[in-house]
Amino acid sequence: MLLVIDVGNTHTVFGLYQGDELLGHWRMATDPTRTTDESGIFLKEMLAFSSFNIRDVKGAIVSCVVPPMMHAITRMCERYLSMEPLVVGPGIKTGVPVLYENPREVGADRIVNAVAAYQQEKQSCIVVDLGTATTFDYITPKGEYVGGVISPGMQISLEALFQRASKLPRIEIAPPPKVVGRNTVAAMQAGILYGYAGLIDGVVNRIKAEVKTDPKVIATGGLAALVAQEAKTIEKVEPFLTLWGLKLLWDLNKS
Repeated sequence: MLLVIDVGNTHTVFGLYQGDELLGHWRMATDPTRTTDESGIFLKEMLAFSSFNIRDVKGAIVSCVVPPMMHAITRMCERYLSMEPLVVGPGIKTGVPVLYENPREVGADRIVNAVAAYQQEKQSCIVVDLGTATTFDYITPKGEYVGGVISPGMQISLEALFQRASKLPRIEIAPPPKVVGRNTVAAMQAGILYGYAGLIDGVVNRIKAEVKTDPKVIATGGLAALVAQEAKTIEKVEPFLTLWGLKLLWDLNKS
C-alpha cells in the first residue's frame, strides 16, 4: 500500500492507496510543534482504527507547504514506516512543465493538483482550491503549468471579520436561508458563501478571457462541494485531487 501525505497550512491529510483505489483518508491539524512521535502515533492509530496495518505500507510520498513540518513528517516516515519518503520538490519528475517566472515559488500542492487535473482531463484546466488560501491555477492544453491567482481563503476572511469587527460573532460556513440575511449570522453566511461564489466566477471568467481557451474548471478542497452549488463556472468537484496527484507522482517517479 502507498501512503500519500498532503501537509497544508491548516490541515495535514493522509491517504492510503492500493493501486488506484483510495482505501482511506484521515485529517489532522497542521501544527509545527507536533513531534515526530505524535504524528507517528496518530497515523498508526488511524490506520489501526480502519483495520489497516502500518507494516503493510510499502511507500510514502509527501507534499508540504509548511517548511517547519517537513523534518517531523520525514522523520515520522523513517521511524514508523522504516522508509524515506519521496518529497515533492525540485528534482522530482512531474511531467508538467512549470512556466512560472520562478518555479521554486510555486507551492508543491499546486503542482500536484495540476498533475492530477491534467491527467484526468487531458485538456486545459483551471483548478480552484478552496483551502487556507483560495487559489486558481491554469494548465494549458499541452499540460503546462502557467500560474494563477491567490486570494484569502473563506475561513481566513471570516476569522478576520470576527477579530476586527467587535460585534460580529464567529460562525459556521453554511448556506443561509436567503441572500438578504435578516439576522447577523445569516447575513455573514450569505456574504461569505455568495461573495466567494462571485469571486470564483469573476476570476475564472477573467482567466478564460486572457488565455483564450475553454479550460475545464475543477474545484477541490474542504469547502469545494458547498461553493460549487453556487459558483456557476465550477464544472467538477474533486475533493481528493491532491491525494490522487501524489499517487500519480509516485507512479511516475518509481516506474
